[in-house]
Amino acid sequence: MTSGLREQGFSDIAEGTVYALLVRIEKRGLVDVERVPSEKGPPRKVYSLNTQGREYLEESWGAWSFLAERLEQLREGGEQACPMSKGAASSRR
Repeated sequence: MTSGLREQGFSDIAEGTVYALLVRIEKRGLVDVERVPSEKGPPRKVYSLNTQGREYLEESWGAWSFLAERLEQLREGGEQACPMSKGAASSRR
């Protein structure tokens, strides 16, 4: 899983971080877990997103999209409206 994340550009992600997140989403009931025999060592856990997890993911993408849109609006036009921006600060001098 971590190698796949690294291929997607998450080069600094630690395996411990991924493991901690998987434990958290497992406890929240967002994934189904299957134990699969391993040739080396104990059985491995295989995670799959369940219905509750898909619903949560859809809600999260909606919230992220809303936030990303608002941030983009601030970036594009917020310099004139933001009192802490350089343009507003220089106009008060």
